[in-house]
Amino acid sequence: MAGNSQRRGAVRKEGTKKGPQVGSGGQRRRGLEGKGATPRADQRPNHKAYKIAQKTARSNQGRHKKTDDVEVVVGRNPVVECLRAGVPATALYVVLGTESDERLTESVTRAADAGIAILEVQRHDLDRITSNGMHQGIALQVPPYQYAHPDDLLKSATSDSMPALLVALDNISDPRNLGAIVRSVAAFGGHGVVIPQRRSASVSAVAWRTSAGAAARLPVSRATNLNRTLKDWADSGLTIVGLDAGGDTTLDELDASGPMVVVVGSEGKGLSRLVRENCDHIVSIPMAGPTESLNASVAAGVVLAEIARQRRD
Repeated sequence: MAGNSQRRGAVRKEGTKKGPQVGSGGQRRRGLEGKGATPRADQRPNHKAYKIAQKTARSNQGRHKKTDDVEVVVGRNPVVECLRAGVPATALYVVLGTESDERLTESVTRAADAGIAILEVQRHDLDRITSNGMHQGIALQVPPYQYAHPDDLLKSATSDSMPALLVALDNISDPRNLGAIVRSVAAFGGHGVVIPQRRSASVSAVAWRTSAGAAARLPVSRATNLNRTLKDWADSGLTIVGLDAGGDTTLDELDASGPMVVVVGSEGKGLSRLVRENCDHIVSIPMAGPTESLNASVAAGVVLAEIARQRRD
């Protein structure tokens, strides 16, 4: 009733108030804490670099996967072609329960005859090994190629009874061209091939397969600095001959009786400026048709065939 001082109004009981009575409850302190290092641009989904990195990763998912130590060839056609060409391999992976056909049977037979270990694995294990779901249930593990040293290549070439014939490749990027050139050098009596250590195709399973096994017989070396290697070989008495469509000397005028190095330029740009300056002659191939130039491996084969003809005569 009114005036009754003993009746208490609406009073919140102690300990029932929501939230802290004093302070912010630690919200300000947590807001001032660091959130860690800022991720790189290629790790932030909304950044342009992230999209570029994802696109690059998708484009790198090809038929061949390279690691630091080995290369894995996947797919039934590539695997059987590598085995037919005698590509050295350490293991053949076959998925358990995979559907068999003539290519798979031939691959297993050739691997067994060559003493290559045949391993049956689960599909998810082969997916992890190859990082590629398009392996068709088979993969071939290829060890890294053992390159020779340029000095050893020169020593071997100069110790032969025939004049030295070496081929240098100036940033050839297609491994099929590399394999075809290695095959031509071996066919026409060349002593070896030298490639730059960077920005050049390497002796991979693709190059080995294209060479038809010639890479096993012909030494290939890697030069840290191709220009310095060419200068050293020139000081040793070898003639440096570059191939270019706009050369000052035609192939018919070339004297191939002495020791020489044939330099083949890249597929698109040809000889680089520094390599051109180190050449004693720039040779062009005369052509009767309207075609402006030849493929790098075809041009190398034509020149090597002419050199071999002159030395036979």
